[in-house]
Amino acid sequence: MYVKVRLVGANSRDFTINTSKLTTVDSFKELICKETEIEPQRQRLFYKGKQLEDEYKLFDYSIVLNDVIQLMVKTEVQPIAKEVETETGETNAESEEERKDEEKTHKYDKLRWKSVPSSLYFKSGDYVDVKTESTGAWYEGQIMDILVNVACDCCGSEVDTKDNGGTSCGEHPKLQDEIIYVVTFDKSSEEFMETNLKNIRPRCRTLCDVSLLKEGDKVLVNYNLEEPSARGLWYDFRISRVTKTGKSIFGDILINTSDIKLHGCRIRHVNEVIKIEEVIQVKDRDLKYEEKMKDPTTVKKTLDCTTCQDNDDKLCRECGCNVCGGKEDPEKQLVCDECECSYHLNCLKPPLDSIPDEEEWFCSECKTDVSEVVMAGGKLKESKKKANLVSSKNDCKRDWGAGMACVGRTKECTIVPSNHYGPIPGIEVGTAWMFRVQVSEAGVHRPHVAGIHGREIDGAYSIVLSGGYEDDLDNGEEFLYTGAGGRDLSGNKRTAEQSCHQQLVRTNKALARNCDAPVDEKKGAKAKNWKNGKPVRVVRNHKLKSHSKYAPEKGNRYDGIYKVVEYWKEKGKSGFDVWRYRLRRDDASPAPWTAAGKKRIQDLGLKIIYPDGYEEAKSVENSKTSTPNSKRKLSTPDSSKSKKVKTVTYKLPPEVKQLIKEDSNKKLWEECQATLGDGKPAFLAKVAEIFTCICCQELLHEPITTACLHNMCWKCLKRSFAAKVNTCPHCRKELGEERSYQVNEALSSILLNLFPGYENGR
Repeated sequence: MYVKVRLVGANSRDFTINTSKLTTVDSFKELICKETEIEPQRQRLFYKGKQLEDEYKLFDYSIVLNDVIQLMVKTEVQPIAKEVETETGETNAESEEERKDEEKTHKYDKLRWKSVPSSLYFKSGDYVDVKTESTGAWYEGQIMDILVNVACDCCGSEVDTKDNGGTSCGEHPKLQDEIIYVVTFDKSSEEFMETNLKNIRPRCRTLCDVSLLKEGDKVLVNYNLEEPSARGLWYDFRISRVTKTGKSIFGDILINTSDIKLHGCRIRHVNEVIKIEEVIQVKDRDLKYEEKMKDPTTVKKTLDCTTCQDNDDKLCRECGCNVCGGKEDPEKQLVCDECECSYHLNCLKPPLDSIPDEEEWFCSECKTDVSEVVMAGGKLKESKKKANLVSSKNDCKRDWGAGMACVGRTKECTIVPSNHYGPIPGIEVGTAWMFRVQVSEAGVHRPHVAGIHGREIDGAYSIVLSGGYEDDLDNGEEFLYTGAGGRDLSGNKRTAEQSCHQQLVRTNKALARNCDAPVDEKKGAKAKNWKNGKPVRVVRNHKLKSHSKYAPEKGNRYDGIYKVVEYWKEKGKSGFDVWRYRLRRDDASPAPWTAAGKKRIQDLGLKIIYPDGYEEAKSVENSKTSTPNSKRKLSTPDSSKSKKVKTVTYKLPPEVKQLIKEDSNKKLWEECQATLGDGKPAFLAKVAEIFTCICCQELLHEPITTACLHNMCWKCLKRSFAAKVNTCPHCRKELGEERSYQVNEALSSILLNLFPGYENGR
């Protein structure tokens, strides 16, 4: 087994360690030390938020193949320089002088702020418009305080302020002068923002007559950057054209004071175009201007929620309850301190009768389960599942965690259910994997060890030929297969000698059900028409090559569909009764060992599939055996040179090409078609990634393409409407009514052509 270690910090990099699940953390630190020369006592290892403690094993933390362990290096603390007395009685005061100089520097850099009633242009209490740097939009607010910073640049001494500026300190003529305005917004007096003169101006409240506007005028308009037809935020706008009807004006949105960010924007809300007020110095204000600056009246309508357009009668999870979408009883709503979503007390699970007294409250998705957190140095909590394992109960000295047989699945096939008969969509005959766990992940044969995958009451879905029984006989297009059982595998054994009779139960009976004949538990049966039997996926393992020329050179190869011709009970070579099955190939694709099959594998660009990171881990292991430790370098994916394998470009069938032209997802298909040069498996993998439903995380079934060109399953869309969620899960755009949507037949036909049979699992 191998894992990745990620060094966190300035010299961040990843490297691979070949290890075992039974390796203790302190031994693992020694392996890291050999790779990085970082002493174990300076290493801190983390995995899924837990610090790895020395006395535990990697297995205790459920670390599996290719997982990433973070490595943080403790910094070495340097000794503090102290005053040393010399033989003459003098002291070394160098460190003390450096400390004083540092304090002096900090003293000069320290800002000194004074609250003043007014500045050159504004007074405390004025109602103003404030621009935020993050959005470039203007909001209404009120000045609560004005802070002036006056300090000498040279000596840092504080000086008196005059005329809202200041004078020299007397010794140095240059002054640093800065003003900060503390603003609160109208709708929330508890929210404050500090800004400067560049982002503040008198409140705009005079509506403009559109007929009087002309090219070059600068006004304040309401505009939505994401959806121009809807209401949005308030931006400065430079007019370039006004329509003759006066129903629209065109121009440029000014995000910053000088830079034009959006050109050719159309303003539809022409009845809300507002004049920008002129800034006047405080000393030049008249009584009318003074009253206007103190008047809280507003004409700007700023949306708090762009999703529901501030419609109180509309359910909205953005501004209402995150569960029901309701906006009633705001005093009975709790706001999560992490995601800031609101929840009704009675919508929580379990519901609450009153608002809790806690200073902080987190919803179920954001709350951390403290019982699962292991503090640094704390004891690891062992699960009941691990405590009941054979390896935990017995004192087993065998290192079973070093190889690939016990790494466990890192992904699972979800495109079809586990009880799926026939080929797996997207898996071609001749596809080969290095390890059995990969065959399980692909869904071709799900058990890690067992040779038969099936259910006694249903049938068998797949088998693996690995030469486990001496009675097996392989002729390629047809083979004799021995059932399971009759061996004592206690003590966590993988194989053993035949020690008792086999019974037609469990997987043996499941494979018998695939035969086109009634099940006979005593003598067996022969199919009436063997082609009418249930299909069985067959995988050949490289261990079979000792007595079969049809086995692959290495790894595990999918050889297509076989059918059970007959099955019977006989006495095996071991002297015990065994159940024998005759299976015959019934697949349209040529067998991988034939000339036609080899050519097809070459045309499709099929090559043996390795687990992620396996080749890198292998190169690291090889470099250890061939290179001394002193000369060894960490191998990275960029530096490792792997043998190039020629891949043949996959050509789309003509009917698929035509359907792609008819489909509205042209940009997505362009992204998929960019991988055609990497062969059919790479193309199908990209299609499965691009056309995965965001709701159920499965390949789209009966796909719906929305007006915003996003895709989801028809069933998922109906569930969304049933839950009164009428927004797109991708972009949150309103979806309209359910009856306005129809299945995208072109996309559905393409997916059925590329992944035949996947709809049976839905």
